[in-house]
Amino acid sequence: MAFDPDQPRFDQSTFYGRLRHFAGMTDPRIAFSSTSELIAASDLMQKCREKKPVPATLEELHRAQRLYQSAFHPDTGELQNFAGRMCFNVWGGTMLCGAMMIWYKSTPAVIFWQWANQSFNALVNYTNRNAKSKLTTQDLVVSYSTAVSGALAMAIGLKTYFAKKQSSPLAQRLVPLGAVAVANAINIPMMRQNELKDGMTVTDVDGNNVGVSRLAAAKAISLVVLSRNIIVAPCMILTPVIMEGLNKVASFRKHINKLNIPTQLALTFVIYGAMIPIGCALFPQQNSVKLSALKRWEPEAYEKLKDIKGDRVYFNKGL
Repeated sequence: MAFDPDQPRFDQSTFYGRLRHFAGMTDPRIAFSSTSELIAASDLMQKCREKKPVPATLEELHRAQRLYQSAFHPDTGELQNFAGRMCFNVWGGTMLCGAMMIWYKSTPAVIFWQWANQSFNALVNYTNRNAKSKLTTQDLVVSYSTAVSGALAMAIGLKTYFAKKQSSPLAQRLVPLGAVAVANAINIPMMRQNELKDGMTVTDVDGNNVGVSRLAAAKAISLVVLSRNIIVAPCMILTPVIMEGLNKVASFRKHINKLNIPTQLALTFVIYGAMIPIGCALFPQQNSVKLSALKRWEPEAYEKLKDIKGDRVYFNKGL
């Protein structure tokens, strides 16, 4: 089968195919690939698009494709900032999620780590946005400040509530999850608010731009919010539960000062790292909306799109 640089290696119509695709693309081991290596991979992909002969084996082409997909934006082809790439997300998410669960008792620590986490999330959301939709500096500022405020309000509110109720340490350890879930539900829609207001670009079955749709934007953003919370929930639920169990083991409790932080970070790295490709693979990256749904929920868009080829429109939902 001929190599196509713009088509995923694995079948994207199945969850398993998408999982294999994103497992390669979000692999934390390639996060530190050099810029020269990434540029070389991009040049190789461009030569393949131009049907030029390339001195590379199929295995080397697949590796170059994986590097390209991990570091270049699918809409613009631009090299993404290092910290916003999904392959770096395991490292950044481990440190931030781990820190939020380790230092959950102190209010200043809660404020600092929630702020740090939302700053990182804002960068990831911006980096992996649908670049066909315009985003102003004002949009970024409003999105960032609203998400940080929401996360802090949720974290401090839950912390205060559980403290007054004298809840168990395990319940208090789950406070960061509530704050992160709320912040994701704020940050991502706010970051992509123009898509909700003006609609996002949609294509026909052949990939031709045919118009815009607010319904497609709402679906895309909803799926991304759900995916992000599914990614983060297991590590922020299971890690506190496992740590509570370990604290009951005498040999672990004896060395708690030495083992607490590295154990929590190791658990977070494994669980969070495993969930990133799973969460990304839950829904097809190139998603769609049926014309019948547009007719019902967005009739003005339907009137403009009803004569296109096929029975649905397609869009890049983002990550």
